[in-house]
Amino acid sequence: MSGVKAFVDTNVIGYLYSKTDLDKKKMALDAINFYDCIISTQVLNEFCNISIKKFHRSVPEILKAINEIYSACAVILLEPETIKHAMEIHKRYQYSYYDSLIVASALEQDCDYLLSEDMNDGQVIGKMAIKNIFKMP
Repeated sequence: MSGVKAFVDTNVIGYLYSKTDLDKKKMALDAINFYDCIISTQVLNEFCNISIKKFHRSVPEILKAINEIYSACAVILLEPETIKHAMEIHKRYQYSYYDSLIVASALEQDCDYLLSEDMNDGQVIGKMAIKNIFKMP
């Protein structure tokens, strides 16, 4: 681990289990292995939802993935203050509520980076930068 804290958005976690996009799967795995990764229970819930609805994975496959994610990332719970913080972020930055909740969680964990494919790459919020690990230089 690098000692650099990164909060990982659901889309990055999803690519870890992609059966079709092997390039992004490798990039996601490299990031998980490089950073000190943090996710929230929100990310796990979203991952379970897309695994069922989009990827049509079985319960045993999803449970196996959850255990792997637990071993690779610190998992935090959402607190009432995080929800209030997310509303402030939503108002100021116009991210969706759920993306704002991800940003709030990352900020509260003092992360250096938020790894996300669908937020504004390079945007700095507080001391944290949003980083799209899939964007080619």
